[in-house]
Amino acid sequence: MAMNFDQARQNMVENQVRPWEVLDGRVLEVLGRVRREDFVAPAHRQLAFADLCLPIGHDEVMMKPVVEGRVLQALDLKPEDSVLEIGTGSGFLTACLANLAGRVTSVDIHADFTVAAGQRLQAAGIGNVQLVTGEAVNGWQPQESFDALVVTGAVYRIPDRFLGWLKPGGRLLVVRGESPVQHVMLLTHEGNGRYREESLFETDLPYLAHAQPPRQFVF
Repeated sequence: MAMNFDQARQNMVENQVRPWEVLDGRVLEVLGRVRREDFVAPAHRQLAFADLCLPIGHDEVMMKPVVEGRVLQALDLKPEDSVLEIGTGSGFLTACLANLAGRVTSVDIHADFTVAAGQRLQAAGIGNVQLVTGEAVNGWQPQESFDALVVTGAVYRIPDRFLGWLKPGGRLLVVRGESPVQHVMLLTHEGNGRYREESLFETDLPYLAHAQPPRQFVF
């Protein structure tokens, strides 16, 4: 029997995401509307709503739906906000961000991710996203600052340059630490170079390129 994707999406929202303390109505509505099944590999379409990290290539993964819900809720996006996403991946979180904010810039080191995400976003009728191929930890530099910045891969340490891309009052959501126990952190720019840190929950994600822990040599 063919899978009812609309029903599966609503079940994901009600039985996975909402019980994980995601109660923001706008976030739940977006997760229930954006067709997650269109942003996964064809082989994983039946698993699009499972409580799993799904592989997307280049040893990268698509975050679990519950983690995506918590991330979107923590960012507390306004319709007029500008958002920078580091790590486009499949483009699903990009689509959700675009539905919650005014405009999104998303950068990924893998050109094939950028191309595929662009096609998926266009098919979904989402036009307020600028996609860029670049390496954000050491190389690529935006020409503006943002109201919110979300990093979809882990970092061992938060690069200082990321903090410099936030407007006063802006929020940075990033996964920091050493696998297998990493912490999802929310940093708020309070002005004059001050940042308030809040640890939200634990997870485990692949690292961004050039953001891994330093190698430890054993003698």
